[in-house]
Amino acid sequence: MRKEISKDIVGKWLKAWSLSRDLPLPTQYKSGFKVDVGYETQKSRYVFTELNDDFFALAASINEPWIYLKVCASPLELKNRLPERWIIQQQGYMMECFPPMSILNVTLHENYQLEFDHYDSTSVVRIVTKDGELASVGRVVIVDDLAVYDRISTEENHKRKGLATFLMKELEKIALSQNVSNHFLVATEQGRSLYESLGWKLYSLYISIVIPSETSKIKRN
Repeated sequence: MRKEISKDIVGKWLKAWSLSRDLPLPTQYKSGFKVDVGYETQKSRYVFTELNDDFFALAASINEPWIYLKVCASPLELKNRLPERWIIQQQGYMMECFPPMSILNVTLHENYQLEFDHYDSTSVVRIVTKDGELASVGRVVIVDDLAVYDRISTEENHKRKGLATFLMKELEKIALSQNVSNHFLVATEQGRSLYESLGWKLYSLYISIVIPSETSKIKRN
């Protein structure tokens, strides 16, 4: 039996996604949500918790490039069910972590230091070198009782030094300081293994489709 995906949770995640990027908040679109993004290679995004008539009718009606349709599903569920103009993107993973993360005795090397920033409901943690070079950065956005982790990245020449793990712990501290212990994020295939090692579990598969322009490369965000 297919797991029922909470529209409330997905809506809170999408609101956090928008707040993190200082974009307009999501609006209701039939059984899903819409965000007017306004980027050159992502004009807008529609998010659905399930494959349904609303999703497929929208896919059939759109011919314009760089409008993303996103849904809690796998690529196999979309196979042979879309007009050929749509390109299926890499598999994503919605993940949850309701107990504290499994992080023990993590320390930051003396060559690095932390920087903190905050805007709206978004807290930013940066790990920088003593010379001010950015090594790793991430955000946590509090929406009601949900802490959404977003835009977590580590620069290539600073990877495999435990920075991402330390960063996640610092972000978790911010959420817990606000009495929020329900954690949520969307991971790539590459990031999924890190989060699983910290105690995160799969909430739902998540996939995107887009019509790219012929002269532009797809920029995933």
